[in-house]
Amino acid sequence: MNDHLHYLARHAVVGKLSRRDFMAKAAALGFSAAAAGTLLTTEARAAGPQKGGTMRIGLQGGSTTDSLDPALSTNQVTLMLVRLWGEALVELNDDGGLDGKVAESYEASADAKVWTFKIRKGITFSNGQSVTAEDVAKTLERHSGEDTKSGALGIMRGIKNISTEGDTVSIELETPNADLPYLMADYHLVIQPGGGMDDPAAAIGTGPYIIKDVDMGVRIVAEKNPNYWGDIGHAETIELIVINDNTARVAALQSGQVDLIDRVPPRTAKLVDRAPNITVHSTSGPGHYVFIMHANTAPFDNKDVRMALKYGINRQEMVDKVLNGYGSIGNDSPINSSYPMFTAVEQREYDPEKAMHH
Repeated sequence: MNDHLHYLARHAVVGKLSRRDFMAKAAALGFSAAAAGTLLTTEARAAGPQKGGTMRIGLQGGSTTDSLDPALSTNQVTLMLVRLWGEALVELNDDGGLDGKVAESYEASADAKVWTFKIRKGITFSNGQSVTAEDVAKTLERHSGEDTKSGALGIMRGIKNISTEGDTVSIELETPNADLPYLMADYHLVIQPGGGMDDPAAAIGTGPYIIKDVDMGVRIVAEKNPNYWGDIGHAETIELIVINDNTARVAALQSGQVDLIDRVPPRTAKLVDRAPNITVHSTSGPGHYVFIMHANTAPFDNKDVRMALKYGINRQEMVDKVLNGYGSIGNDSPINSSYPMFTAVEQREYDPEKAMHH
């Protein structure tokens, strides 16, 4: 019987059997939904990624006023869109380190004031044009210019000079910064032909997909870039479908109108995860909730008041009841394991007696 279930799982992985039918057959054989789901995941990993097909993604956050200009990207939909067609010099990986993208390597001067990025050889933009160091330099200049409205302007302010020589780009800083490569991974800084100065919304980059159809705030279609230099992007076509309403987005997933969604509401996530054809994945993210105390304004200019509030708030209870457990508690900083510089710190526990003391 177990061998037969493995047989069914392999058929489900290659598309010869729907996940819903697989779960129904597994139940008929006496297997729980959890056990069958685990087996299906194991078989899928063993089989490796499947190439081709269309992936439909339901996303929250898009609007009709969104722009294809990466400098103006402000929400989850435009972030996803930019990453489909474009790449920055480097990209943050799952381990908190950096992977080379348009830049194949980088190095710093001894004082960390000058950083040199070597541009990857042989890569082209989606229009067939070769990527040059000048394209990189102009891209960085566009995001740091006096009249720019780029979301990356804040991290570009410390740059004193940008120069090129052959296939290298040198960035000279006003003051030393050992973290500059991490700043270059900012999603606004995707490399564009001529820096995007002539047509910043052309959506021409070095990414794995080419944008084919755009209806901002509604639906975006992208097709695999046949000349992409990397090995990511297994689906032939990606459809981004904007569904801002939580209930409608979950319903679209449950009915099969989309293949995956983001931002499953915490209050219903456990229920959604119980569906036989759905798996909810949770990972640490940079989002955070804060109670702001202006330390230069009464009564919060009093340290005892601030400490009394810090000890008097049961943070874990808020995570459990407001976020239904989908979160972690923090102290005075939102830095958690989703940031590369994360260092675990002891959490301040709820303590009414200490609160009363202060």
